[in-house]
Amino acid sequence: PVELPILTGTVGPDVIDVRGLTATGRFTFDPGFMSTASCDSKITYIDGDNGILLHRGYPIEQLAEQSDYLETCYLLLNGELPTAEQKAQFVAVVKNHTMVHEQLKTFFNGFRRDAHPMAVMCGVVGALSAFYHDSLDINNPQHREISAVRLVAKMPTLAAMVYKYSMGQPMMYPRNDLSYAENFLHMMFNT
Repeated sequence: PVELPILTGTVGPDVIDVRGLTATGRFTFDPGFMSTASCDSKITYIDGDNGILLHRGYPIEQLAEQSDYLETCYLLLNGELPTAEQKAQFVAVVKNHTMVHEQLKTFFNGFRRDAHPMAVMCGVVGALSAFYHDSLDINNPQHREISAVRLVAKMPTLAAMVYKYSMGQPMMYPRNDLSYAENFLHMMFNT
């Protein structure tokens, strides 16, 4: 018989730690991973059968009704909702990073205009690391933080660029006098 430790989750049912099974040459069989947690997460809890989705302990319904997207990003990155001052600072930093390097535009020429938007998005997001050599050390918390902020800031710009490229329309630069959502709509639909 194999002794397997039982761990208590922060939320949800207890779990059986099966990592010790590999020493026995045996494995678990769980088609579709319906009863398997892939990692220990302090960020998200999902119980699909009961319709529960929590981010950092907050129900998704509460975040959708009482927080905006950037507040939720701050929560996911920092573990708590921002104060008014923290939110203002975070929004300012995000706005400071909405622009993408002008050379990134040339990457789009390598894609067909009818390419699936997610394929194009994967390509240009992957290319971002070629432009930001100052934040490539995944073991450095400051590098991870600035990389996360850059992604939050640049994703609307990149998504709009992908859309504009597929439509054959000129790409629009971000306007930092607009809110996050307004800026995205501006880049998507203005010409």
